[in-house]
Amino acid sequence: MTNRNAQTDWSQLTWPEIEELLNEGQTGVILPIGATEQHGPHLGVGMDSALAERLARGAAEATGVPCLPTIPYGCSLGHSHRWPGTLALRPQTLIEVIVDLGRWLFQSGFTRLFIVNGHVGNRSPLRCALEILRAECEDFKIAIFTTGTLSPRVQDAFDVDAKDWHANAAETSLMMHLFPDLVREDLLKDSDDPDRTENCVFAHPVNRTSKNGVTGKPSAASSEMGASLFEQMVEDLSEQICRGISERSPLDVSFQ
Repeated sequence: MTNRNAQTDWSQLTWPEIEELLNEGQTGVILPIGATEQHGPHLGVGMDSALAERLARGAAEATGVPCLPTIPYGCSLGHSHRWPGTLALRPQTLIEVIVDLGRWLFQSGFTRLFIVNGHVGNRSPLRCALEILRAECEDFKIAIFTTGTLSPRVQDAFDVDAKDWHANAAETSLMMHLFPDLVREDLLKDSDDPDRTENCVFAHPVNRTSKNGVTGKPSAASSEMGASLFEQMVEDLSEQICRGISERSPLDVSFQ
């Protein structure tokens, strides 16, 4: 293995190199998961997956924990069929995918799974998968990090223009910095759509809360804002992964 990036990119590792990681005491892995879904008229549908992967790789390089290939589909049913481009998994499908992958990782000797989630709608299925794996696999530790809520300062940046944000200033800024080809800058000024959910009791699908698939003010986005926010995200995620690598359960007793 010639460089740190190669050591942390699971797809580039051979099985003897993965075995070497285990022999050296590396029992953690990072799994990025995103979504393929509409992000308004100004952002590409692969935004969630692109952000999750780049963030996960940044944390992998900072911590030395290997990064698995990205899962590019998620539970995006709430985005409806109103706008073409969304490809959604049912919650039970996503649960089964994560459980299957988790079982293979655990049987291979990896006992700490850090999931970097780029789509809010994935959180419930991911939590269900966590519960199943934790009950099946003694001492399998799983952490779920969602991009927009990594830390208080990151959440504040995402929430600045909408609480129920989507394709907003924060997401658009991140793409302007990381993947400018995913941004249609000429459409930004006409893509703003306000958050209409402040006093809602129910969680409504996006087609009933947004006119164009956006919630927030992408017109306020900038590459500079994206660069600053992404640096904070990598820093905050890496810090939590470093703590998780050595964390022990508060009480050392069997699940049974």
